[in-house]
Amino acid sequence: MNPSSLRINGQRLWDSLMELARIGATPKGGVCRLALGDLDRQGRDLVTSWGRAAGLTVTVDRIGNVFMRRPGRNGALPPVMAGSHIDTQPTGGKFDGNYGVLAALEVVRTLDDHGIQTEAPIEVAFWTNEEGSRFVPVMMGSGVFAGAFTLEHAYAAKDAEGRTVKEELARIGYIGEQVPGEHPIGAYFEAHIEQGPVLEDAGVTIGVVHGVLGIRWFDCTVTGMEAHAGPTPMELRKDALQVATRLMQEVVASALRHGPHGRGTVGMVQVHPNSRNVIPGQVRFSIDLRNASDELVDRQASEVKALAERLSAESGLPIHIEQVSSYPAQQFDRECVQAVANAAARLGYSHMAAVSGAGHDAVYAARLAPTGMIFIPCKDGISHNEIEDAKPEHLEAGCNVLLQVMLDRAGA
Repeated sequence: MNPSSLRINGQRLWDSLMELARIGATPKGGVCRLALGDLDRQGRDLVTSWGRAAGLTVTVDRIGNVFMRRPGRNGALPPVMAGSHIDTQPTGGKFDGNYGVLAALEVVRTLDDHGIQTEAPIEVAFWTNEEGSRFVPVMMGSGVFAGAFTLEHAYAAKDAEGRTVKEELARIGYIGEQVPGEHPIGAYFEAHIEQGPVLEDAGVTIGVVHGVLGIRWFDCTVTGMEAHAGPTPMELRKDALQVATRLMQEVVASALRHGPHGRGTVGMVQVHPNSRNVIPGQVRFSIDLRNASDELVDRQASEVKALAERLSAESGLPIHIEQVSSYPAQQFDRECVQAVANAAARLGYSHMAAVSGAGHDAVYAARLAPTGMIFIPCKDGISHNEIEDAKPEHLEAGCNVLLQVMLDRAGA
C-alpha cells in the first residue's frame, strides 16, 4: 500500500477522545483532570494501557513524562515523536492537549492496521503538568526535559494544599527511572486545537504553525492618595486609577502598532480601597505582552515603560513596573513547517500559516529537536473552558496531516 494514501480512522479517534474525557468529566461537558491527582493517574493508566495494547513499549522518566515506542527497522535511529499532554484546566475541555496525544496514538494504530513499518521508531509522548493549574511552572515536564529548569525545582513545587510534585508523582506511581532529557528525539510534532478564532474565522482547516509568540509578563503598581470623592476638587486629586487606565490603553495600542501578531492584555486589576466614594489611592494590574519575535515584544515593553515614565512625571505619582515572567519566542524548524504545509496540500485540506499565542510543550521540544505543530479550528476559538469544542472532521484532518508528516520523517 502506498503510504501517501493512508488515512486514519476518524471514528476511533473520536471514540478515544470521548472515553478519555469521561475521566474527570464535569456537569457542563468539560473535563477537570488536574496534574498528578487521582484522575490524572486514571487518565495516564488508560492511555498507557492503549499503548501497550498497540504493542508499544512504555518508558517513564523522573518527572513523569511518558514515552510509548513503536519500533522501527533501524533501532539506532532516534524516534520521530508526537504528543502533547492530558492534564487539564479546572474548567477544561475535551481536546486541549488530549487531542495531540490521542492523534499520535491513532497514527500508530493506523500503521498497525496496514502492517506498515517505518525505518525510524515512532513514539507517542505525553508530558507532565503542561497546564500549570495545580503546580507551577507551566509546561513543567517538557521544561525539565529541555533543561529550562531543574528537576529539583519542579519536585519542590507545591499546590494550594502544600503537596509537592515529587510527593504526588510518587503517590500516583509515575516517578520513572530515566533522567529527563536523556530520551532521544529525532523530530517532534504536536497536533492541537488552535485555542483561538483565526482558523474558524478564515474557514480554514489546517493551521501550519511557524512558531510560538514570545511573552513578557509584568506587574504594574500606580500609587496615588485616597481622598473623599466629594470634597476633593478634580485638579487637586492624586487619582491612581486615572493614571493607570492611560497606561492600560497603551498596552493595547502598542500591540496594535506592532501587528499582525502583537498582543497586549490587562487581565487583572486591583483597585485600593475599591470604594464607591473614595478616590483610588493605589492600582495594581497585570501586563501581558506577546509577539512573534523577541525584538517586537521587547519593543512593546519599552513603549509601555516609556509612557509610564512620562505619566509619572506629569502626574507626580510613582509608577513601578516589575517583570515577573518571560518566555522567548520560538520559531519551529523550517523543514517540519514545510512538511506540514506539503501534507495539508497533498491531502486537499485548506491551510494557512499560523502562529501560536499560547505556550505548548513543543516550545521546549524545539530546543532539542526539529519541531512542528499542526493546528485545527475550535468552535468560536474557545479553549480553557468546559464548552471547548471541535468538529470530528477537523480532528480527523489534523490527524491525517500528522500521519503523513510522521511517515515522511520516519521513512515508510
